[in-house]
Amino acid sequence: MGTTTLIAATATGLMTGLFFAFSVAVMPGLADLPPKHGRAAMHRINARIQNPLFLLVFLGTAVLCGVEVFTGRAVGGLLYLAGAFVLTMVVNVPLNNRLERTDCWPEYLRTWTRWNHLRGLACLASTVSLLLGF
Repeated sequence: MGTTTLIAATATGLMTGLFFAFSVAVMPGLADLPPKHGRAAMHRINARIQNPLFLLVFLGTAVLCGVEVFTGRAVGGLLYLAGAFVLTMVVNVPLNNRLERTDCWPEYLRTWTRWNHLRGLACLASTVSLLLGF
């Protein structure tokens, strides 16, 4: 296993952990709050997660997984690119933007969390695939 693959597998593992934490702790915790407070907390989380370290890992992992696609580990690379990166940009970010404009908390909570579960599973599958050489 090369250095790029090792870093990509580690980074997809970090993203797996982030999505897992949201699925099993953050979103259920926000769901326990009154809707007004849950929505306000999610606004803060969405603002704070856009920081240099998160962006480096999230975007850097996409670049590394793109490299992996072209160096023989296409399954692992594509699982992250499609299941985490693209899904985030096409589903979760638009949901976050909608939450900023409207009071759609109950629907947002269900939909965002469901898609987040899928992102977490895709990242886990990506990590395993990269480590196994796929």
